[in-house]
Parts: sequence; C-alpha cells; structure tokens
Amino acid sequence: MPNGVTNRELADQLLAQQPDLKVIFTSGYTMNLANSGTELREGVNFLQKPYPIRALAKVVRDCLDRKS
Repeated sequence: MPNGVTNRELADQLLAQQPDLKVIFTSGYTMNLANSGTELREGVNFLQKPYPIRALAKVVRDCLDRKS
C-alpha cells in the first residue's frame, strides 16, 4: 500500500467518511496474521489468497446483501 498505510488503516479512513461502506479484506497471509483488531471471518469479510473466482463472487454478493 502506498505511504505505508495498512489495509486496516485505509478501511478505517474510508469508513470514517462513509460509515455504511462494505469492506472485504483479502490477503496472502492467514486470517490470524492479517487480523489487526477487526473481526475477520473467512467467507464473510475475509478471503485468503489464492481464491477461486466463485468464492470472490459469493463473498461480494453476500457482503452487498448484508445489512450493516
């Protein structure tokens, strides 16, 4: 990420501006290493790389359908 900003910091900045924003994290790291204080749940708001396109499509659809 540019300027040393972490994915969590970027998400926090964007959520401060738009609280209803839907965020999905993806990483080559395991969920435990990628988690920095945010509840990450595989297949809900976190995808571990590599992932099949169907898994991405399902997580995006579920995230969009989920009420905040």
